Amino acid sequence: MTLPDPEQPPAETAVLVVGGGPCGLMLANELGRRGIATVLLNDKPGTAFNPQANATQARTMEHFRRLGFADEIRALGLPEDHPTDIAYFTRFAGHELARLRLPSAREARERVRTLRGAWSAAELPHRVSQKFVEPVLKRHAEALPGVQLHYGWRLVRFDDDGTQVGAEIERVADGRRAHIAARYLVGADGARSTVRQQLGWRYTGETGIVREFMGGRMFAVYVRSPGFHEAAGHAPAWMNVIFNPEQRAFMCAVDGRGEFAFHTQLRAHEREEDLREADAVALFRSATGRNVPVEVLQTGFWTAGHCLVAERFQQGRVFIGGDAAHLFTPTGGLGYNTAVEDAVNLGWKLAAVLKGQAGDALLDTYETERRPLALRNTGYARAFADSIGLATPAAEIEHDTPAGAAARQAAGVLLDAHGRREFNIPGVTFGGRYDGSAAVVSDGSVPPPDSANDYVPSACPGGRAPHLWLDDGRSLYDRFGFEWTLLVLGPQAPDATPFVVAAQRLGLPLAVLALPGDEARELYGAELALVRPDQIVAWRGARADGAAALLARLCARPPM
Repeated sequence: MTLPDPEQPPAETAVLVVGGGPCGLMLANELGRRGIATVLLNDKPGTAFNPQANATQARTMEHFRRLGFADEIRALGLPEDHPTDIAYFTRFAGHELARLRLPSAREARERVRTLRGAWSAAELPHRVSQKFVEPVLKRHAEALPGVQLHYGWRLVRFDDDGTQVGAEIERVADGRRAHIAARYLVGADGARSTVRQQLGWRYTGETGIVREFMGGRMFAVYVRSPGFHEAAGHAPAWMNVIFNPEQRAFMCAVDGRGEFAFHTQLRAHEREEDLREADAVALFRSATGRNVPVEVLQTGFWTAGHCLVAERFQQGRVFIGGDAAHLFTPTGGLGYNTAVEDAVNLGWKLAAVLKGQAGDALLDTYETERRPLALRNTGYARAFADSIGLATPAAEIEHDTPAGAAARQAAGVLLDAHGRREFNIPGVTFGGRYDGSAAVVSDGSVPPPDSANDYVPSACPGGRAPHLWLDDGRSLYDRFGFEWTLLVLGPQAPDATPFVVAAQRLGLPLAVLALPGDEARELYGAELALVRPDQIVAWRGARADGAAALLARLCARPPM
């Protein structure tokens, strides 16, 4: 008898995920937690080595908390007492121009329980490189029954026949081919997505945007320089940005002990094919302004100036997410975080349909909800890139003269305002909405304005459920069920039995959470609020007598 090759993916699965970045791995976690057989392919041999995305926004951390590993993520990256400041300099060892002070990981854990209003959240942002996040997502995904991760395999082609998707796949190392049949296929395979290209979908939007900074070719250099902070002579920061006429660059602290992700904009005369390791060292030292010892760990190139969203996100049994669906200039750290929310949105919907809890039409809401959010978020990222990239340093900004001092003062004012505009973004983080979706039932109320730097908690259906710290010290989010949650609010709340009965008839997991105090009732503006598995308010109201029709409508099921 011939035994199966344990390294070869199985011949069939419920969901085939192509791509092992944050979107694909998060989707594997969402599906696996719901008992959905999932195969993930990734053409690379393992998770990322090069530090890529470096900012995990608060909403992403809330989703990690929902899956049970937010504390594990927060313990990674920078030491817990390392500042996460955003600091601007003429050069890293030159004049400090502005600094936006932000909490360390330890301070974030302490402060999050005291915040109200715009930053009322279960989690605050965390500054951690994608290279640390991916192994956590991978480890948790592969521990789930029914989830198989196969690195070193790529998608060659696929065919959607209306009942399943047949995929031809190939092992990168030796070209060995295999076939896998899936109920659904999800392309989370990056900017050059094989899935998107086979479907013939184009990116829409703008690319090739030229700016002095964050527009054009960027040279990415992963470096180790343990003596950097001593040489620079400034307090440590997470994000370090230089602002001078000769060179524009930024650098993220990776481990807080001497590893950095350095990115410098190439000038017209600097060509990729001519740059060697010695040039990387020279550019890093130029940005520092000191002959600091440095070891180059890896180099690469990327293009800033993208503001792109695919014209479609789904067709039949095939979907795309992450960079396959939207490509950002990485200001605000929005690309990675938008990708995670793609996975969260699609994961519960695929599981509900596969389990027979929802009708196929629920899947149509993935594109109608996520594509407008991608357009919104790429727009915000472009505005942040314009804010810093179109600003021009004065010629005398590095001069030790009265004119130089005046130029630095003016730059400090400009950069301080920019830093707050790009990095204090509760509105971007929490304010995304799904108004008009078939998976949301409007109550006729008007949502709060969409503002990058402000967020007004609102239970107007279609947005993130307002957060609250409860009297026992727990987050309201920790009391939500993993699937649907019905909040029963205030001392005059109606009996929730109609919802319980209707959910049982539909086979829909529903947790009922009673909060009899006035605070939650006032926050949600109703006696009842129905929260989706992705913590979006689906409906709110004062009566439970229409529960059966409501749940059927939200799950694209025929009326009961």
